[in-house]
Amino acid sequence: MATPTLTRVPPLQAGDRLSVTEFLRRYEAMPQVKKAELIEGVVYMPSPVNNEYHGHPHVNMIGWLGLYQAHTPGIQGGDNSTLRLKLGPNVPQPDGFLRILPEYGGQSRTNKRGYVVGSPELIGEVSATSASYDLHDKLEAYERNGVQEYVVWRMLDRAVDWFSLRQNKFRLLPLSDDGIFRSKVFPGLWLDARALLQGNLVKVFAAVQQGLATPEHGKFVEKLRKWHEDHARSSAKKEGRNGK
Repeated sequence: MATPTLTRVPPLQAGDRLSVTEFLRRYEAMPQVKKAELIEGVVYMPSPVNNEYHGHPHVNMIGWLGLYQAHTPGIQGGDNSTLRLKLGPNVPQPDGFLRILPEYGGQSRTNKRGYVVGSPELIGEVSATSASYDLHDKLEAYERNGVQEYVVWRMLDRAVDWFSLRQNKFRLLPLSDDGIFRSKVFPGLWLDARALLQGNLVKVFAAVQQGLATPEHGKFVEKLRKWHEDHARSSAKKEGRNGK
């Protein structure tokens, strides 16, 4: 009798060119690896990051997104979660994102394995400089997959870029005269860029609170609630028909 051979899953290696299925197979077989991405079919495995230029600013970005999520029903945030984008072999793991849940009218869903499938409406990345792949290959992948807004915090350049998708192309959102970025997709999501760069979270959160108090945010919340109610009624009708 022939001795059965054991199938060994090859390890992920930076620069590998893989399909989405093969990338996830290898990634899931390497629980010791905390971050790997597939961008346009190429595997990226970032080097270990330090606290000053990534860990600490990452927490600040997540705090900013989390404050908005806490006051806006139907919005879900994510931190270093693997995404399965629909177009191209793209499986990024962004530093942070905000998505509108599908039952509130959002464009992404969660599959049975817990992965977000499709594009969150807003993605945020903490990057080193403008030379990073965050502003090149990854930006193009997000653009092609319909990410509505893309925020890149360039640590060494001491700058924040906010891209807004218009006519299927990312355009830089200009900073207003008062130094505040205002989201086009999430009304009330305001970012005091100068305060963020200075590490002044009190002012960053104060800008969000101002945005949350605007009529635009109130209208957005009502829109989300109405969409959810309509979705619930539609689902109930379908269940009723299926039950007959």
